[in-house]
Amino acid sequence: MAAAARPALKRALPSLRSSTFLPRQQQPQCHHHVPTSRRSLSTTPSHRNDTQPTTPSDEETHFGFSTVTTSQKRALVASVFTSVADSYDKMNDLMSFGWHRIWKDHFVSTLNPGFSPLSSTSPTSPQHILDIAGGTGDIAFRLLHHAHTVNSNPNVKVTISDINRAMLSVGKSRSAALPASQQAALSFVEANAEDLRKTRPLTPILSQTEQTFFDPATATSGLEDNSVDLYTVAFGIRNFSDIPAALAEAYRVLKPGGVFACLEFSKADKHPLFNSVYKEWSFRAIPLIGQLVAGDRDSYQYLVESIERFPRQEEFRDLIKGAGFKVSGDGGWEDLTGGVAAIHRGMKPRE
Repeated sequence: MAAAARPALKRALPSLRSSTFLPRQQQPQCHHHVPTSRRSLSTTPSHRNDTQPTTPSDEETHFGFSTVTTSQKRALVASVFTSVADSYDKMNDLMSFGWHRIWKDHFVSTLNPGFSPLSSTSPTSPQHILDIAGGTGDIAFRLLHHAHTVNSNPNVKVTISDINRAMLSVGKSRSAALPASQQAALSFVEANAEDLRKTRPLTPILSQTEQTFFDPATATSGLEDNSVDLYTVAFGIRNFSDIPAALAEAYRVLKPGGVFACLEFSKADKHPLFNSVYKEWSFRAIPLIGQLVAGDRDSYQYLVESIERFPRQEEFRDLIKGAGFKVSGDGGWEDLTGGVAAIHRGMKPRE
């Protein structure tokens, strides 16, 4: 399935190569405009598994440094993550010098899943955790291990949600190595984080002509209001077409007192020399290594650009507050490795 996505992605992104080595400040805000007419959609992936109809509500957004419609971005992001699904850990190793593993461990330990000190019944009361854009299970498996093993709470269940079936399929396959009790506490659902009222259980991909991202017309269920104790998203939210809509959905599904927690690549602007070296590595080395190691320069090019386009820490914190969450701590976030990544948390106020 990954191999099938790469040719489509290459056809969709021919103009990105011209900007490979230019950091964000050298990029015009609308450097590459993809026209929104139906005819112009020939520049987007042409396989059924990579396309999505343009809808009247389409608005302009960005795909890396390119300007596209929201539906085009969903299709292009689907191409990227279908392409990298089998090498996702390798991708994150390249993007973070391997630090993503340490960041993820720290992220989970600070959330301390499975322990509820404010519970009116027991600190090991049942919890429902929703891991958004969690396809390969990297965060969900850590959450379950911490809850079941560290906090000895078998009453914690984790729902892994992703818009991309290829990513979810990788996670489902990997979950077979977990203890039986943890496997029983896992569920995999296809959903768009911007509208969690429409979901369906993961269905197998039977052919390369199948659509690899979730089609809301196939939804069989949805997440109810006030049904989740902890909402996590790691290295995923920057790929969403409408971040405020996703934050509003997070607020809706969380119980009062529930926590939104996000781990994402961020900005190291407070450390100019380090930041300069990191950007040189990102824009010059990562796409080239993606080409040499994975045979897929375009996906890695997009991922570098998506990091550069993601809001700064202060801006993202304000988006979280704008969704209704209460934030705390030093500025409302925690920088990791000088700001290369950051953890943002917000609590839904108790009624």
